Amino acid sequence: MFLKHTPIAPSVAATLLQSAEAAARAIPPAFPLDATVAVNPFLGQTHEDLAQASARLARVAGVALTQPRADLAARVAAEEVTDDDLAAALIASPSPVKPRDLAWLKTRMATPALQPQALPTLADLVAKATGTDWPAVIDRSFGLWAAGYFDRGQALWTPRPGHSAYAAWREWATHDLTPEIAGLTGFCAHVATAPDSAERAILRAADRLGLTAHAAETAFHRLLIDLGGWPMHARWLLWQVELTGETDATLTDLLAIRLVWEEALLAHAPQVAADWQATVTAHAAPLLPTPDQALDAVLQDAAERAHQRRLAALLTGPAARSGRPALQAAFCIDVRSEVLRRALEAQGQGIETLGFAGFFGLPVAHRPAGTDQAQAHLPALLNPALTSTSHGDAATEAATRIKARAKRAWGRFRQAAVSSFAFVEAAGPAYGGKLVRDALGLGAGGMTPGPLPQIEGGLTAEAKAQTAAAVLRAMSLTTGHARLVLLIGHGAQVTNNPHESAYHCGACSGQTGEVSSRLLAALLNDPETRAGLPALGLTLPPDTLFVAGLHDTVTDHVTLYRDTPAPDHSADLVQAEVWLTAAAALSRAERALRLPGATGDSLARRATDWAEVRPEWGLAGCAAFIAAPRGVTAGRDLQGRAFLHSYDWRQDQDFATLELILTAPVVVASWISLQYYGSSVAPQVFGGGNKLIHNVVGGIGVVEGNGGRLRPGLPVQTLHDGQAPAHDPLRLSVLVEAPAEAMTAILRKHDGVRQLFDNGWLHLLALENGQIAARYRPGLAWDSTDRSAPLAA
Repeated sequence: MFLKHTPIAPSVAATLLQSAEAAARAIPPAFPLDATVAVNPFLGQTHEDLAQASARLARVAGVALTQPRADLAARVAAEEVTDDDLAAALIASPSPVKPRDLAWLKTRMATPALQPQALPTLADLVAKATGTDWPAVIDRSFGLWAAGYFDRGQALWTPRPGHSAYAAWREWATHDLTPEIAGLTGFCAHVATAPDSAERAILRAADRLGLTAHAAETAFHRLLIDLGGWPMHARWLLWQVELTGETDATLTDLLAIRLVWEEALLAHAPQVAADWQATVTAHAAPLLPTPDQALDAVLQDAAERAHQRRLAALLTGPAARSGRPALQAAFCIDVRSEVLRRALEAQGQGIETLGFAGFFGLPVAHRPAGTDQAQAHLPALLNPALTSTSHGDAATEAATRIKARAKRAWGRFRQAAVSSFAFVEAAGPAYGGKLVRDALGLGAGGMTPGPLPQIEGGLTAEAKAQTAAAVLRAMSLTTGHARLVLLIGHGAQVTNNPHESAYHCGACSGQTGEVSSRLLAALLNDPETRAGLPALGLTLPPDTLFVAGLHDTVTDHVTLYRDTPAPDHSADLVQAEVWLTAAAALSRAERALRLPGATGDSLARRATDWAEVRPEWGLAGCAAFIAAPRGVTAGRDLQGRAFLHSYDWRQDQDFATLELILTAPVVVASWISLQYYGSSVAPQVFGGGNKLIHNVVGGIGVVEGNGGRLRPGLPVQTLHDGQAPAHDPLRLSVLVEAPAEAMTAILRKHDGVRQLFDNGWLHLLALENGQIAARYRPGLAWDSTDRSAPLAA
């Protein structure tokens, strides 16, 4: 050790533990594979602007948070980004170290950007001094323990279930000889004598490592980043319990574990003490953006303004509509719906589509047939208020459970370390046939409908009407109803894909939208609901039928669920299916142009091909969120890059729906957008790695190869076609047709949402009569926009 150890003063101890908590809060959550939800990887940095967050992540992770400067400069050279875009971004930048003027900006833009380097950990320093790759040893040893400890049913055995992470790891590590074999003599004894609580371990390590109060926060953040996706999973555990008002200490336990390693490595190689002291001094230095980081933030903003300029050219005013629609179809706001909505509307003048978050306003936790486990079918920001189930009668449910248990037992027999050999002996030839069929894409196709879901316990007649009225108002679907209204959720048919739930509905917590759409259709068709609506100021035409559906975003096939008998609507349903079939063919032809090696006819086969790494592009390309009447965007080719939320502020007297949109769907869309952004600009930290070498671990996530760091975020094949990027990393532009004053009042009430706009993680633009009329700027202010000129800062 290189410092004399003295008792830590209580005030210093409190500051160090606060720094540990701050470092934990700087880590984003990573949801498990069975319910993958896109997460803003910069969730812990939204109180900072892009340049400041770039300085932080450069120090702790060695990554840049903007597109490569050369790529942005190439856009300027190609005149995709104009001098007006650059000038507006430069004026808007709050950085004191930004380029002094446009000429200087363009001069500096031509110089190569320096690659950021993270401050080293002790493992890095000792590896350099001794020649042993200690970061790799830690990854292997810690990853093996974490895979078992956090397991969600994949492993046959887990270490010390029911114990805290720190306690379970100490018991494991006192018997793990991997570090000692690698040369870290005495590591087991070192762990055995470590403090018995994570907090005391953090304080002892801070003392032994000489971490000052000023250095601790980014030093702790650096160590958590060094553990890859495991701390992100721990942050998810904290996220989950905080929704119910509780807390969880797993994340600080992981920090304590990593600090115990650092202590041991410093004792093993005291010759790095001087280099470590210099690192601590660097951690204690003020965290300020460099001129390069300020420059790159300006260029990133300019690229986003260029995209907004192109949107402004498309949005030239609302299209007129008259008469009763022949068909209305409400889709999820997901960007993949935009292509199919446009294709469906092209089938006839009387077809109208709407956009609404795919959980359709029902905050449901659902218990599928065969299990008592409830799945959240609502945005991750919300708590369920209702419970639904697909359980049948007692005999059917018992049979379903027996079948499910047999399937699980067979799977364990097939995968277990010993019985897997017997499986090959007994079932090898028959299973080989299945592998051949799957390899040729001949497996079973289609998404099988589940049993009819129902609200558990039912709802009173009054509650039915109140729930329906709230949903209809939120959808701006209060008047002008067609005879047939489709409520179309979405899901994705994929095969052999660990990230399957990531292709499903983000507003349904990684489940498909089937349950939500069928529940809402049943509710809106219920006679008790219809009878109670007039007292709440709403009336549904007696001949309006609501029918649920599911859009398979891989094949564009739409399944309609005829749960409510309606013989009078048979012709309407037949015609709707004709239109949907024709629209699907158009949509597939358009989407196939972007998928490597795809044709419109081959998308269904790709869905059943277990070797297909790109069944579809997911939400790649997402760049805008538009909340406005459909007339504003109808007929405009938005290229599957815009979230489209139907909203008519004239029907929203108290702006409650506007508040809901800005605080829920916009935030969910920002998480999606920023996950794609973070996985693109900083893939080594926030990306999911290479699908071709993924292995599922613990039912939680994936690792590359046979162990090590958990990989969060999006795989490279989701973002790149092998030749060029498939996603353009731009922060989301939010366009809302509503009075600026109403949006200002809502942002004043919601500091977390306001931070996203004030610090540039999202852009906010006000629409008026379907055209961009004003731009929000930090401090609850707006700048009017000259519609004949490029957008001003």
